[in-house]
Amino acid sequence: MKKFLMGATALTLIAACSGELSKGSGPATASDEKAPTVDDAADFIKKAEAEFTDMNEYASHVFWVQANFITHDTNWLAARAGAESTKMGVEYANGTKKFKDLPLSGDLARKMKMIKLGLTLPAPSTDGAASELAQITTSLDSMYSSGKIDLDGEKVALDDLEVLMGTERNPERLKEIWEKWRLASAPDMKDKYARMVEIANEGARELGFKDVGELWLSGYDMPPEEMAKEVDRLWGQVEPLYDQLHCYVRARLNENYGDEVQPATGPIRADILGNMWAQTWGNVYEIAKPEGAGIEYDLTDLLKQANYTPKKMVEVGEGFYTSLGMDPLPDTFWDRSLITKPRDRTVVCHASAWDIDSKDDIRIKMCTKVNAEDFQTVHHELGHNFYQRAYKNQPPLYQNGANDGFHEAIGDFIALSITPKYLVQINLLDESQIPDESKDIGLLMERALDKVAFLPFGLLMDKWRWKVFSGEVAPENYNSAWWELRKQYQGIVPPGSRPDNAFDPGAKYHIPGNTPYLRYFLSFIMQFQFQKAACEQAGWTGPLHRCSIYGNKEVGKRFNAMLEMGASKPWPDALEAFTGTRQMDGSAIVEYFAPLMDYLKEENKDRTCGW
Repeated sequence: MKKFLMGATALTLIAACSGELSKGSGPATASDEKAPTVDDAADFIKKAEAEFTDMNEYASHVFWVQANFITHDTNWLAARAGAESTKMGVEYANGTKKFKDLPLSGDLARKMKMIKLGLTLPAPSTDGAASELAQITTSLDSMYSSGKIDLDGEKVALDDLEVLMGTERNPERLKEIWEKWRLASAPDMKDKYARMVEIANEGARELGFKDVGELWLSGYDMPPEEMAKEVDRLWGQVEPLYDQLHCYVRARLNENYGDEVQPATGPIRADILGNMWAQTWGNVYEIAKPEGAGIEYDLTDLLKQANYTPKKMVEVGEGFYTSLGMDPLPDTFWDRSLITKPRDRTVVCHASAWDIDSKDDIRIKMCTKVNAEDFQTVHHELGHNFYQRAYKNQPPLYQNGANDGFHEAIGDFIALSITPKYLVQINLLDESQIPDESKDIGLLMERALDKVAFLPFGLLMDKWRWKVFSGEVAPENYNSAWWELRKQYQGIVPPGSRPDNAFDPGAKYHIPGNTPYLRYFLSFIMQFQFQKAACEQAGWTGPLHRCSIYGNKEVGKRFNAMLEMGASKPWPDALEAFTGTRQMDGSAIVEYFAPLMDYLKEENKDRTCGW
């Protein structure tokens, strides 16, 4: 789940509104005296794409400098660029209204829709609404980013708290950290968040949507109500696998902590799963690892023994994509990327991939360390870059993923090929060191604690917001509805009673940061679907989790054909170009973890599963 800058439209439209619209402004092409024509609509799109492209390049340079040289002045510049680009996005979205009754061609209609759907939180045209919305969203973001807690007499920020949640094993200490983070700033967010919902819903209705939730769900080339049902169908495919994992992990936590901390039945305490939000459980692998099924090599050790540097890790990651037949990264990538953390200044270390000019100026920004996690991250981030370059010849409004889950799925799919076989191919592992299949349960468990455990969390984040945007959940019930969903989908409960003023959703960045989250759930489904299709194309006949497509140019050819489409066609067309099917399908992730599922069922046979 990495942040990246996408094509021209996404950059100018994805941010929450942060600039006041000038009265009467807007890039109109048809005069007010006569009805607009199809030619007017075509001129409107042409002008929009030109201005979005120009704004994207300008703002991208500003944001790049700010992320790499964090000062008061660069923050000011970034805020100014964000306000300008958002204002443009809002004006163009409102400008589409005049063409809504025209019989537009498929291409023009698609581009008009994309302009509207690029707005995450639309501001209504009411005087002062955009400014108020900007103030609220900026305040929410600042409240989250500046949050700290008192711990042992010191102020501790989230980065350090996340490390502690992954390494601490004292349940009282974990509860203390967990509860204090949720009191740091989240309760003060609730009233602001409720007002933000009210304003953005008004803006969504002006654009023809019943609320913001419908706006978000309309970006999937199908009616929003059908997309909501599709999400439930996908969850139904993978839910049995999650249920077995939950049952097994709960039992291990019970053995480790005892009944008073974690009972053998019912939900799991949210603070003992190794993650501030219990969204991934990889940090409790040492508690959950199968007996006698350890991982026989340490990738971090292998990288260090081979004298890898951060740059070499990126070069090897690039080599995976070029082994599929894709062109090497441009020289400017190596000249302009930030690969290691500078010693002389403060930078944003969160890994990200950037498309500066919608052509060839692509970069990554990472404070790369030589370890297994960053080796995986490099492969993931480069997936964004190779995707960005593949669709660079599309019109600006189509320079994006086929849907918002595609961009995240691409790099994660490639990272699934970081198998023992791949490590042998790049000379990090000797053939004789490849573990036999009897040891795969450990590898699969480690991966499932991240990939499978995440699925219900990836789903419920937006399910909660859909209920909030629709009015089904009122502000006074924000927190209780949040925990109802967490218990329903994850089988997770807080470590103690929650205070009346709690706003626990606000303790997760993507809520106050207003980042739609369904993309991550979909990406976790599709990356395994891509893996299955690619391995079948490669003629692989072994277990899916042992397959690597490294070096297979035939697979690469079909893969790149999907990437080149960008958002020019409905996402089922892009999916079909690579997988041969037009439907997202959770059966691939079930097949991938089939050996683990058998193991879990055997381990759980005498346990009471569910909650």
